[in-house]
Amino acid sequence: MKALVWRAVGLLALAAMPALGSAQAYPDKPIKLIVTWPPGGSADAIGRLVAGALTAGLGQTVYVENAAGASGNIGTQQFTRAQPDGHTLLLATSTTNAASPALFTKIGFHPVDDFVPISPVALAPSILIVPANSAYKSPKDIVAAAKAQPAKLTYGSGGNGNSGHLSAELFRSVVKIEAQHVPYKGNSPAMVDLIGGQIDFMFDNGAVSMILGGKVRGLSVAGERRLAAVPDIPTFAELGWPGVQLSTWFGLAAPKGTPAAVVNKLNAAVTTALQKPDVAKRLQDMGAEVKTSTPAAFATFWKSEIDRYRELVKLSGAKIE
Repeated sequence: MKALVWRAVGLLALAAMPALGSAQAYPDKPIKLIVTWPPGGSADAIGRLVAGALTAGLGQTVYVENAAGASGNIGTQQFTRAQPDGHTLLLATSTTNAASPALFTKIGFHPVDDFVPISPVALAPSILIVPANSAYKSPKDIVAAAKAQPAKLTYGSGGNGNSGHLSAELFRSVVKIEAQHVPYKGNSPAMVDLIGGQIDFMFDNGAVSMILGGKVRGLSVAGERRLAAVPDIPTFAELGWPGVQLSTWFGLAAPKGTPAAVVNKLNAAVTTALQKPDVAKRLQDMGAEVKTSTPAAFATFWKSEIDRYRELVKLSGAKIE
């Protein structure tokens, strides 16, 4: 009987060895990082920065594949069909992975069950900006003007339901003003019209270079703290409105079914990579800040953000069929 028991134990051990060996050998080929936004934007820049940092840490090439469309939903659908072996990763974003479930009737993936969160990588707070020659020197000037002439002020965004739109709606609800929303097909055309004075203000999480270049004026940051790249711009909390906080977050995720050992190895690698001063500095220059956590903590945060964005979308009235 004892011989049979030990034989069974031995067979179980042998069965487990391939999976263990696979996790230890990971990664054994290049890793694809799917970025669900087009080249040139903040998501693409952050994705390429993270890919380069992970390449150095994992000893295998991590390359970016852009798969844009439908607010990131098309690339995310593609990602969920990938093999769960850690060789296909996703740059998850709050727009696609927290706001889209409330914005779209059908997104083509389950917002929680189809993902294994690895770690957040960065937070990019929205910044309230106005034209460089605007008469508005602070958010309080905008509030005063809006209350003096209700619904006369206009604000732009990169489209219905995007982070700029939701940030502005959060701001409006907290300070209790009316303003007309002007949606554009992307942040770039909205920025062009802001610089030209066709709209009065907007929120953007990629405006640092424009602020430093004198193209626009930054009035306040919708984050927990001031941004290192533009330290003179106060937060809304400092100005008496702590409820105006909205940051676009970026994180790494693996497909459902990815082994825990692989997820933990990726978590350790990205945490180490983002602690390097040059990587953190490059994020700061983009108007973002490093943010990492354990997979479990990121999973909890991810779920809470889906709930939060559901309320923000309801507040904005945005809906994309």
